[in-house]
Amino acid sequence: MDSEGKKVVVLGCTGSIGDTCFKVLENLGTGFTVVGLSGGAKIPKLIDRAHRWRPDKICVADAEAVAQVRSAVPGSEVVCGAAGLLELATMPGVELVLNGLVGAVGLQPTLAALAEGKTVAMANKEPLVMAGGLILDMARTGGGTILPLDSEPNAIWQCLKGEDPKELRRIILTASGGPFCGRTRGELRDISPAEALDHPTWKMGPKITVDCATLMNKGFEVIEAAWLFGVAIDQVDVVVHRQSVVHSLVEFCDGAILAHMGKTDMFLPIQYALTHPGRHTVPIEPLDLAALGQLTFAAPDRENFPCLDLCYDAGRRGGTAPAALNAANEEAVGAFLGGRIGFGDIADLNGAIMADWSEGDAADVGDVLAADRVARQHAEEWIARLER
Repeated sequence: MDSEGKKVVVLGCTGSIGDTCFKVLENLGTGFTVVGLSGGAKIPKLIDRAHRWRPDKICVADAEAVAQVRSAVPGSEVVCGAAGLLELATMPGVELVLNGLVGAVGLQPTLAALAEGKTVAMANKEPLVMAGGLILDMARTGGGTILPLDSEPNAIWQCLKGEDPKELRRIILTASGGPFCGRTRGELRDISPAEALDHPTWKMGPKITVDCATLMNKGFEVIEAAWLFGVAIDQVDVVVHRQSVVHSLVEFCDGAILAHMGKTDMFLPIQYALTHPGRHTVPIEPLDLAALGQLTFAAPDRENFPCLDLCYDAGRRGGTAPAALNAANEEAVGAFLGGRIGFGDIADLNGAIMADWSEGDAADVGDVLAADRVARQHAEEWIARLER
């Protein structure tokens, strides 16, 4: 890579976002130098990526992997865990931190990078769900910038380019509906993890794929969009769009609606975030509207997929409620993928935690992390009772 290029750190480099990010960097060719990488359980893939990009620093999730990576990549410093993520996010001279992490683990690296005035390209929506106000405050005080990397907020960002925010009436998020669109709660009870991981239009990691199947991911995007674009929760609507070609829409005060359309490929929003305000050619065939034939839209099934309304409720309540819901959901999805609870239990667990939650103020990151810990404990107790 160009030794004079913009210095980049990629958090979560071995996941689906990381995979696409490096395809984008290969396509762009010059202008970026990867100086930091983090990875989780896919150590051989992390080592291969480090050999290709030669970062100064590598972070592994598990301390037991430090020696293996250090031996395999002797030219890079190897750090570990949450402290290691903070080291990567605050590396001197780094201009762009691409956050492709999954879950609450991405919160503190995001805050740390923004505090130092860095640009954070966010594919990791959970930090904004947990502590959107704190993240925006940190960006303002630290001089950092947030770029939306995920397809839906990235589409909204593009639709709003050059528009007056005061003229925005509402945001409309599109949802594929997941693999179980049209099924009832009763029919969802016996869904296996393998079935839940078979998404109809997007290729993603296991946690977000399950969240798409429950509509929790779309609910999180509602909260995320409200923070990113400065609107109330109830100014963000959701429609089911099975083709996943329209990535989001915005409606203005005069009734005009702008839609962002494109191929179902994360290459496009990631490259736009890295090259904006300009654009760059992509190695992807253009969208063929004639072959597509038609676009369909429908209201989401709130009765059989209640996680969407749980997110609206948490967003309206504010305080630590969104952080608690995120924590409960992470525990629920992990338990489902581990075979401890059923697919239908995910919504039940999340609903139970929210029903009992007395939200407090999210005045600082300590409040948010305390809520996260308590909600996880309550979720684990709920799961343990179900297993008896």
